[in-house]
Amino acid sequence: MDVSGVLSALVAGTAAGVLGRLFLPGHQHIGVLWTIVAGVAAALVGSLLAAVAGVGDGAGGDWLEFLAQVVLAALAVAGLDRWLRASL
Repeated sequence: MDVSGVLSALVAGTAAGVLGRLFLPGHQHIGVLWTIVAGVAAALVGSLLAAVAGVGDGAGGDWLEFLAQVVLAALAVAGLDRWLRASL
């Protein structure tokens, strides 16, 4: 993966993390950095799942891939929030 691929993964992951966090009700007790980390991880896993399912390239598949990334980011943010609340 070259530099532009890493940068695009960071941008897509940040967007997925922020959108995933927006879809969760209430206040989350995690910071911006954890939101970005959750979003980047969700973007990687969502891309992998889309590639396995064969819906990542063209003909609207990119939207399905991004939707999977946002849903996974919301789950990751909720999981991190729950974990941080339990550890405090």
